[in-house]
Amino acid sequence: MNATSRRMSEQAAETAVVGACRMLRLPTIRAKFPDLAEQAAREQMSYRTFLAELLLAECDDRARRRSERRIKAAAFPRQKSLREFDFDANPNIDAAVVHTLATCEWVKKGQPLCLIGDSGTGKSHLLIALGTEAAMAGFRVKYTLATKLVNELVEAADDKQLTKTIARYGRVDLLCIDELGYMELDKHGAELLFQVLTEREEKNSVAIASNEAFGGWTKTFIDPRLCTAIVDRLTFNGTIIETGTDSYRLARSRAKAEQAPRPEPDLTCQG
Repeated sequence: MNATSRRMSEQAAETAVVGACRMLRLPTIRAKFPDLAEQAAREQMSYRTFLAELLLAECDDRARRRSERRIKAAAFPRQKSLREFDFDANPNIDAAVVHTLATCEWVKKGQPLCLIGDSGTGKSHLLIALGTEAAMAGFRVKYTLATKLVNELVEAADDKQLTKTIARYGRVDLLCIDELGYMELDKHGAELLFQVLTEREEKNSVAIASNEAFGGWTKTFIDPRLCTAIVDRLTFNGTIIETGTDSYRLARSRAKAEQAPRPEPDLTCQG
């Protein structure tokens, strides 16, 4: 067999690989096959090693795409990661506890998480970052604002779709509720939220971020008995992280303002 005929057979083989990858829906192998084939030839890989490299590339890319879809489905308002969190700026937060939560064992067990603290102390950042970690680990996650969730439940009740809506929120592995406590909820809205929490109790995790300590939740949930029941469901077998009262966002803004160069005074005389 001469070189020309061999090159044609290699070209035909590559065409066959591309066609098979399209049929079998293996886009990563299709894209990376030519480069990996050249690398295999240069490094004299065995057939098994070459096949393993191709299959692992496809598996890794599929895992990445699944993570991206889960993160998108969670509907986070912005991207936040634990790598970006400045633990030195807020000594109230134990980095070891947060990194333990990042393993998502609590999500696997259906346990709750409460992040309590004033604005600017990092609770929403941690809520989104830990939710993102859960999505990357393969869990179904949903993020929502407390008021948005309650409004959706009220509308669903009016449209006789409440059972369906509560079931939808009950199916996700982790429900992240942000800004709980910012606004007062009437008894009907609080009862609907309670139904969602009850649907998830000891089965699927709930993580909340609130600017109010539990003692102040009676301003949000005006029925004391309902307030107690909600706190019970959000704390039983759960983790509570108090992020404190000192806004490190405000402190950072002040530090930047102090470091900014000040304009030179105008010493010219006017008359």
